[in-house]
Amino acid sequence: MTISIIISLPWVSDLGAHVTLPLAVFIIAGIAYIPGYLNAFMVFSLLFDRQPPFKVSNPVEPVTILLACYNEAKNIETTLSYIAKQDYQGNIKVIVIDNNSTDNTGDVVKAVAEKIDLDITLIHEATPGKNNALNTGLKMVSTELVITLDADTLLHKSAINNIVRRLLSSPADVCAVAGAVLVRNSRGNLIARVQEWDYFLGIASIKRLQGMFQSTLVAQGAFSLYRTAAVRSIGGWPDAIGEDIVLTWRLLANQGRVYFEPLAVAFTDVPETFIHFIRQRSRWARGMIEAIKIIKPWQQRLIYTKYLTGSNLIMPYMDVTYTFFWMPGLVLAFFGYYWIVGLYTLVVLPLTMLVNYTLYRYQKKVFRTLDLKIRRNFLGFLVYVLCYQMIMSPVSVWGYLQELFQTKRIWK
Repeated sequence: MTISIIISLPWVSDLGAHVTLPLAVFIIAGIAYIPGYLNAFMVFSLLFDRQPPFKVSNPVEPVTILLACYNEAKNIETTLSYIAKQDYQGNIKVIVIDNNSTDNTGDVVKAVAEKIDLDITLIHEATPGKNNALNTGLKMVSTELVITLDADTLLHKSAINNIVRRLLSSPADVCAVAGAVLVRNSRGNLIARVQEWDYFLGIASIKRLQGMFQSTLVAQGAFSLYRTAAVRSIGGWPDAIGEDIVLTWRLLANQGRVYFEPLAVAFTDVPETFIHFIRQRSRWARGMIEAIKIIKPWQQRLIYTKYLTGSNLIMPYMDVTYTFFWMPGLVLAFFGYYWIVGLYTLVVLPLTMLVNYTLYRYQKKVFRTLDLKIRRNFLGFLVYVLCYQMIMSPVSVWGYLQELFQTKRIWK
């Protein structure tokens, strides 16, 4: 970062001549210095990361899976059948919470329960909201370990075994483990194919980084394992648009640490329409702001957690500068005005490729261990590298504005 600042001094001076020096520093710090520091921090952390070995080979602790669903008649049977195929040697109990579905989700669950060898309990929760469904299910959990799983998410056959092994191999104050969620429908359109790389490289690597520092910031509702007592001690899932984010931050602040297990893999459906993608990602951005408002970074127990949650405070700043300065600067560059984006910007491309190759190599090892194959998706990768941030930053800004003005929450 220091080298970048020294090299960029002429750039700061030239841009300052057009927009004033303070504004030039504000822009360049947001689009170059801070993102460069965060990327370097992530890559070098991951290069030094060595996942601790499992201390438990074949756990037999009973687990309960909470599966909240709304109008999931077309997906629920496949999801339940994948649970039944797990190689986990302990007892698995599934509680399906039908959150006032208007289709025949309940009937499908009943039919599946009669066909497959799986302990399934179907309950109903009339009050809309995933948090209400999960909290209703939580009341019926009698096991020390509980898993949340989305109705459109399929588990790798060793997913439960690996995620339980990680928790049982960890210190007693580790209260949750996030699984690795990847894209299931990546053979769909270009939107889904681009997201495949985001999940495979971006999200998985960020979770690896956070897990290395014992502070995974989101034990996502799509697939995560919790200590039941820890979830109950903080009142269960909150009424929030990012209920899993707020829950995780409360666990970190009150209970201890949250880990990540890259070998506990699940595959979920991602949005295939642009409007659904925008709603999902703006909801994630809004959920992050919501969590910061509820649990301040300086209220966290561990220094690592303070640092990682505190880094989220500068995310809106970076997204704003990227949206309102870097992207217009790119347009200006096409007309010969290299105030913000110039020829040196092209140097970022080989660096980006190097970063993604580093992340790819680790993920390839994970897939090889699980006997999985990486799909060929070059076009999706190209769009991900060149264009993805130009979509994500404006969408995130939209999410921040939604939280600022407290607009109506939209989940789908």
